[in-house]
Amino acid sequence: MEQVYIKIFTGSSIEVLGIKCSLEAVNIIPVIKDEPESARLAGFGAPSEMLQVFVHKDELAVAQKALAAING
Repeated sequence: MEQVYIKIFTGSSIEVLGIKCSLEAVNIIPVIKDEPESARLAGFGAPSEMLQVFVHKDELAVAQKALAAING
């Protein structure tokens, strides 16, 4: 099965929110995978507090430039 979405970042919810805003500024809608929140809603514990940011593979180059601009 072909992978359509590529993980570009793993970090805290604050970092992910900043990245999400930066990506949306360049017309990329990221997919945020929030396993801790999903586990909490299902009644389970989560092993980590880290969230993941995914983008469509066709938008990867633009997303990497946006991430580079954030990191300086």
